[in-house]
Amino acid sequence: MPLPFELALALRYLRPKRTFVSIITLICIAGVTLGVAVLIIVISVMTGFDRQLREQLIGFSAHLRVEQRGHALQDWASVAKTISADSRVRAVAPYLDVPVLVETEGLSFGSIIRGIDPALEARANSVTNRVLEGDGRLTPKTVLMGYALADAKGIRVGDHITVYSAAAFSNLKASRDRAKAAGRSELDEVELAEDYRVRGLMDFGLNDLNANLIVTSLPDAQDLSGHGEGVQGLKVMLRDPDERQTLKMQQSLGKELGPAYSVPTWMDESRDFLNALSTEKTVMFFILFFIVIVAAFGIMSALITFVVQKTREIGMLKALGASPASVAGLFLAQSLIVGVLGVASGFLLGMLAIAYRNEFLATMNRLTGFNLFPPSIYQFRELPAQIVPSDVWIICSISLLSCLIAGLIPAIRAAWLQPVEALRHE
Repeated sequence: MPLPFELALALRYLRPKRTFVSIITLICIAGVTLGVAVLIIVISVMTGFDRQLREQLIGFSAHLRVEQRGHALQDWASVAKTISADSRVRAVAPYLDVPVLVETEGLSFGSIIRGIDPALEARANSVTNRVLEGDGRLTPKTVLMGYALADAKGIRVGDHITVYSAAAFSNLKASRDRAKAAGRSELDEVELAEDYRVRGLMDFGLNDLNANLIVTSLPDAQDLSGHGEGVQGLKVMLRDPDERQTLKMQQSLGKELGPAYSVPTWMDESRDFLNALSTEKTVMFFILFFIVIVAAFGIMSALITFVVQKTREIGMLKALGASPASVAGLFLAQSLIVGVLGVASGFLLGMLAIAYRNEFLATMNRLTGFNLFPPSIYQFRELPAQIVPSDVWIICSISLLSCLIAGLIPAIRAAWLQPVEALRHE
């Protein structure tokens, strides 16, 4: 089946020649290619960053947390049973965060010890599911430590650390006050520190956690906190983590448990940051889309030059009976071909760059001598990315539409060119 007259002639005019217009056409295709590729890469990376950050935040904080206002949660088992009765709940796990002072080989530093129930935590969404060294089993007087914290302090698997808690210092002060009131110089026997063994080094997902968090068993954390059998709160994981379902569950638990309990969601704690990330993604799309706009202006410039160079041929076509619509279609077909070639090339380049993004990043780090994606700032050791088909479709469609619009002015100019004017000086 023969090609339409306009498309066949457009392909013939676009055939590579050693002319200035051909060079401009190649530059236009390259511009569209780069614009589409950069948009796909940036939007996919930011989408992956947002998705992975949400997963890590949920993995550590859960979909919902239940805490008793102003007090440790003592009867947490019965509260957990009440929450678990709801069919929307997948798992419930207790947690207890204790600020501590850690000492090892003459080095002291502050940290947070999180007490967990390993069995219940595994059913929720374990923060101890990525062991880099050692193993992830928690036994009495053992801890799991973030790899960044261990590396910064020179701690290895099997090392022993001494842990001082605020409760121990409070007991020491109380013992001193009692001795002073009784007129004694001797203090009551007070155990100030606990000795723990490092059982494993972990990747908790976020660099802030890896640089500050230590995990131990719930009974050990309770001993350090001085709260008896109480916990700080309960992590609640839902079967459907959709934002609307999470908010409905928050309202339901708030009514069921009463005003003595607070039920924050992971979104409440990170809403401003996630909103800023979403806004940044939108702004980056519009800023980078100007690359495609510049390429579209290049297409317009090339076609205007082409119309001027082909004035005689356009006049002959009109004299032979070509309609204004056919002439306009000829130039629109040229802009369409350039757009299709540029968008297709940009799509392939974008997919290739995303597939090898971390290898490219490692190469750039070696060549520049700088860490272009520092975990301390971006929280991840590798560059995340997620390709969303709808985003790619929008990028490619708008880019192609921009290329078509760029061809309108030259096409209209050529369509209304009169044969007499075109052939006047021939």
